[in-house]
Amino acid sequence: MSFWKHIKPEFWDHRDVASGRHRHLFNLRRIWYLSVLLTAGVSLMPVFFLAAIDYQVTQKAIESENMLRTSRLVSNARRTLSFFLLERKYALEFLVRDNSYEQLIDNERLNTILANLHDSFGGFTDIGVIDIHGRQIAYSGPFDLVDRDYSRQSWFEEVMEQGGYVSDIFMGYRRSPHLVIAVKHTSPDGRILVLRVDLEAEKFHSELIDIEIRHGGEMFIINHDGILQTPSRRFGYMFEKMILPVPPFSESTQVFETRGPEGEELVVGYAYLEGTPFILMVAKTKSNLMQPWLKARQQILVYLVVSVMVILIAVLVVATYLVSKIHAADQTRVAALHKVEYVNKMASIGRLAAGVAHEINNPLAIINEKAGLMKDLMAQQEPSPLQVKMQGLLDSIQNSVNRCATITRRLLSFARQSDVTLDLVDIRNVIENVIGFLGKESEYRNISIDVDIAPDIPFIKSDRGKLEQIFLNLMNNAFSALSDGGHLQVIGRKKSEKDINISVIDDGCGIHPDDIKRVFEPFFSTRTQQGGTGLGLSITHGLVQELGGTITVESQLGKGTRFNITLPLRGDAAKVEKNGTDSRIAG
Repeated sequence: MSFWKHIKPEFWDHRDVASGRHRHLFNLRRIWYLSVLLTAGVSLMPVFFLAAIDYQVTQKAIESENMLRTSRLVSNARRTLSFFLLERKYALEFLVRDNSYEQLIDNERLNTILANLHDSFGGFTDIGVIDIHGRQIAYSGPFDLVDRDYSRQSWFEEVMEQGGYVSDIFMGYRRSPHLVIAVKHTSPDGRILVLRVDLEAEKFHSELIDIEIRHGGEMFIINHDGILQTPSRRFGYMFEKMILPVPPFSESTQVFETRGPEGEELVVGYAYLEGTPFILMVAKTKSNLMQPWLKARQQILVYLVVSVMVILIAVLVVATYLVSKIHAADQTRVAALHKVEYVNKMASIGRLAAGVAHEINNPLAIINEKAGLMKDLMAQQEPSPLQVKMQGLLDSIQNSVNRCATITRRLLSFARQSDVTLDLVDIRNVIENVIGFLGKESEYRNISIDVDIAPDIPFIKSDRGKLEQIFLNLMNNAFSALSDGGHLQVIGRKKSEKDINISVIDDGCGIHPDDIKRVFEPFFSTRTQQGGTGLGLSITHGLVQELGGTITVESQLGKGTRFNITLPLRGDAAKVEKNGTDSRIAG
């Protein structure tokens, strides 16, 4: 709360009580809200719009890049595995062309061929030669498979029809995962044979292991029925049905998005290996793939937050500055209007006072004349006690008439024009003249007034009427702060060769520290309930500035207040010495 109190602009609690039905036009807090909302809205909309576009474009670009990378990975792995199988298939085709029928059915020759294949490629378990009737006529390997009949097996029929065959990975009676590669060959003399080899699945698996998978993905192989041909960590065991559906046939590599067994989003790529029963599958978790996007999104959000904060701070500062300027201009305008109103009011009062003074002066002159005549007539009579008493009464009448005349002259002096008219003025005389207006109130309230004007203060060149108004306002303000029996001091000292200082000091209630900086503001008053308008000190401040001086205030709550006025001597006025006669005092 204290922090808000320090940063709260001056216009925040401003209320123009004189605005009437147009009050909304002077609601500066509402104007500030509208300025902030409109300016912030216009400024932030493009930022949010561009951030949203960048967000979408970046996300789509990263998703597209992930799909492309997955597609490249599948395509590269497809070429690697296809080359692996074709390499061995072409090796068999080379063997059947490089060896005659008699050499191929020779067991010793087959043993040599198997040893060479194992040394060159690795992973070959055995090799056999099968005749056109499906009977294995030659065999090299760890099992006794000579004369074994394959005529009724589907792979034999396929190789006889298509000339080549690659089997699924299966266990068989060997009790270890392996696959079969077979090729058909027709010798120059028209005899047909099939060369068949068994390849360990472990060698096939190692080709997948060598292909690096990042971002939490895995690569595995299924057959056309969806049976896993290689182990998988998430989609099933080897020789089990894959959890995901079998993707449709496509001649090219395909990538799509789907849901995993636990509902997670997956990016899946696949490719059919031509001439084999295999489908290469790559599955990656989308959340892991989007890690770069999370970093990019964080950067976008940081940029957005920083931009919004900078814009909001700029909007708040600019809006507050502009509305403060509007408030200051409005306060100046209102102060000027009220000052004009006040001046007009004072002028009207002055004209009324002048008229009243003129009307009073006429009967006072008659009273003074008749009293003088009566004194002259009494002087011609013989002295008597009655004559002495009447003489005293006539003197009292003339003194009262003179006092009334003095008061009317003061009223006429205050009713003069308000334009600055520089004349030689005696400060002591001005202050005593003002105190004369407050004499009765000070007597009634038992307020003592001390005037201490240093004798070295010369006449100053200034405006007598404005000086009287300044001191009258300050003394009225002091009287309002004083309780009955209080004390008021007016001290004058020569500050320098060019300036004098006049202090008006009271021991009244004082001013709260939070209010001291606002005492010269128009319409600020701590006595609004007692009829205060808040214009007295504001007008006083303006009058002092018109005369080229300065005014400051010092106050302690409960101890009193001191107003210090510094006035210039104005050139030649500083050289004029006082001689104690009123004939040299202007006004």
